[in-house]
Amino acid sequence: MDRRQFLSLSAKPQPAVKATTTGSRTDSGISAYTGIFDTAQAVHLLKRTMFGATPEDIAWVKSLGMDQAIEALLTTVTAVTSQPVNIYGADEHGILPGESWVNSPPPSSDDEDGKRWNSYKAWWIGVMINQSRSIQEKMVLFWHNHFVTEMDMTHDSRYIYKYNTTLRANATGNFKALTKAITLDPAMLRYLNGYLNSKAGADENYARELHELFTVGKGPNSHYTEEDVRATARVLTGFRINANTVTTYFESTEHDIENKEFSDFYSNKKITGKTGQDGATELDDLLNIIFAQPECAKFIVRKLYRWFVYYLIDDAVEANVITPLADIFRNNNYELLPVLRALFKSEHFFDPLNMSALIKSPIDHNVGLVREFGVTFPTAYMDAYDSWDRLRSHAASMLQDIGEPPQVAGWVPYYQEPQYHEMWINTDTLPKRNQLTDAMVSEGGYGGVAIDVMAFAKRLSNPSDPVQLITDSVAVLYRIDVSDTFKAWLKNTILLSGQNPNSDYYWTDAWNAWAAYPTDTALRTVVESRLRTLYKYMMNLSEYQLS
Repeated sequence: MDRRQFLSLSAKPQPAVKATTTGSRTDSGISAYTGIFDTAQAVHLLKRTMFGATPEDIAWVKSLGMDQAIEALLTTVTAVTSQPVNIYGADEHGILPGESWVNSPPPSSDDEDGKRWNSYKAWWIGVMINQSRSIQEKMVLFWHNHFVTEMDMTHDSRYIYKYNTTLRANATGNFKALTKAITLDPAMLRYLNGYLNSKAGADENYARELHELFTVGKGPNSHYTEEDVRATARVLTGFRINANTVTTYFESTEHDIENKEFSDFYSNKKITGKTGQDGATELDDLLNIIFAQPECAKFIVRKLYRWFVYYLIDDAVEANVITPLADIFRNNNYELLPVLRALFKSEHFFDPLNMSALIKSPIDHNVGLVREFGVTFPTAYMDAYDSWDRLRSHAASMLQDIGEPPQVAGWVPYYQEPQYHEMWINTDTLPKRNQLTDAMVSEGGYGGVAIDVMAFAKRLSNPSDPVQLITDSVAVLYRIDVSDTFKAWLKNTILLSGQNPNSDYYWTDAWNAWAAYPTDTALRTVVESRLRTLYKYMMNLSEYQLS
């Protein structure tokens, strides 16, 4: 199923620019984009780097222009000052309701930890919803899917919270530094048995994933060996966890002090075994060996490409995009910003064939939905957490539960050939998406929160003009343009309720009457009922599922 098959017949793509194509999908590369930068390009940039794009976000990007907007999105890092709190009542360690449990002693039972786990996931959804204009939250989720941990194998929410802060602190920094931090992270040490690794029995679990999933991958040009895995496991012997402080320390008496030799894939490098606390520095030697292999840069760039651009990588993309970006990555000592900057400023990123080409993940769908419509959440922390968790739970029912990727390789749609992200949509998950949007736009909303269609329309440029209202709504909610015929149908059938197509004043008069007397329930109902019908209809179409 390609994009054209996925789209409904009601609104077909009409790209303003004809893409240059050869035998491959597109031959555009990472040369700087010099084309038009208007609403469509601004929304494309925002929806790929953030969760959703509000009318205010779009105006902000357009006011800055492409270069300054990209720079701001990449370099803005907003500290998250909140922490997950007790929303479950009695706590065996005396953590009061509303107080954070992240620095408490270890949980006394699985039941208590399960309650903390739920508050963690709800808190994280809240952080995503309240994100600043920054790529930060998209990158935190990207790394969560890359350096996977799972709660059911970690068994301590404090560890997972600290893991989240590790990802957050390194989200757009240096990939090599992040890899080291994750290697030593207590959650990862527990998840892949690193804390059990000793000279008497080197556990190969993390060692294998470090090569296969985290750095060089398992593609046709990645030829690490079983000997490399065994040598890596021996390098990593001796790291332990202090369960009370959730910190990592090095137990030198458990470290393998013999030399470790690697295959010709890693240029036959050798790590000289070290004694005492110097043994911990063998990790740096190991990372130097792995990161000297060119396939490491290419593997990560491919994952970034599939996350931000498109899921298929053909020969042209490999040559024109992946390889030059990997060169930038290596030449900048694995700093992420130069790579992201080159990607988002490239002609390839703004190629019409790469716009509206991704299917939203459940998290992108749900978080983007409430951000774009400006949904207001309760101020009381218990009610806010409850609303956030409902959104999280609904995303989980659509196959993406944060904190719980199904396996160490992450969520299947990010790596499973040939469908990739098309796997987000099936006969079970698509109706669930529609059920959520239907509920959110209806009176009463979903779990106590709802889309205020009147407030949303007021944020558009000229809501009293039905033509402009439709145009602005399409620009915000869709990533693919629709025909003028379809826009006219929305206007005439929904906003004008089947009146004469030239009777735009019918809507204009209704809007202005309500605007003059906003407390008049009858006047509000005339406008609100039509807006609810409009947005419900628009979100039920397949176009709304595209990013």
